[in-house]
Amino acid sequence: MIWLLFLGLAALAVAPLGLALLRAARRAAQREADLALYRAQLAELERERAAGRLDEAAHRAATVEVQRRLLASEGAERQGRAGRGAAALAALLFLVPALGFAIYLRGGNPEVPAAPYVERAEAAARDDALMAQLRARLEQVPADSEAARQGWILLGNAERGRGRWEAAAEAWRRALAARFEGPLAAELAELLIERGALEEAAALLTRALSADPEQPRLRYLTGLAEARAGRTENARSAWRALLAQAPADAPWRALVERRLQELP
Repeated sequence: MIWLLFLGLAALAVAPLGLALLRAARRAAQREADLALYRAQLAELERERAAGRLDEAAHRAATVEVQRRLLASEGAERQGRAGRGAAALAALLFLVPALGFAIYLRGGNPEVPAAPYVERAEAAARDDALMAQLRARLEQVPADSEAARQGWILLGNAERGRGRWEAAAEAWRRALAARFEGPLAAELAELLIERGALEEAAALLTRALSADPEQPRLRYLTGLAEARAGRTENARSAWRALLAQAPADAPWRALVERRLQELP
């Protein structure tokens, strides 16, 4: 069942890319179709996980694979442009699916039996080499381009999935340098808080909140950073203000309430 799911997702993700390459005159419309398909695939994965047909490891691997396919589609949209950036994007179309396939084979198939240490070490080395290749290709893409930003985001996702926190943080920093956005800043801030880099996390959250001061996740993380820094009253104030404005049925209310109770 899971193999069929992954094969179906792969086929659906490749189809928009092929259409974008063949129909250059309709690239903008195709891009919107790719985004719609991307969201539909993620929604389907969430349903599979909720129904118990995908465990967390398989869900994470499939999600990263769908995201990588979106990056490949974005690279195809810019393939007609001249220069080194176009060549680098074309190379990404091959490297990114290969990277996703390699990581999926190692960790995404629930039927794969436990591998001996030597095999796991060899697989990890192959993953490292693929990551290094993708990183090298991204270095050749214009730093402020959307393709570079998406590439760094997806590389960060992959590195986080492998437990490489520093590499994930660095990739997300590069993406934010290309274009700052609140949701990604929240992802990086949460990672930094967990790793103890509280000052950098607080700076990211302050910048993100200046653009979207009512965003619940940013406000929650601000309180979490204050709590981890030992500023208990600041954390309590931030979380109480968040709860006061939250809808009664907000799915995250219980989490914030529990955090408040845990404060000394």
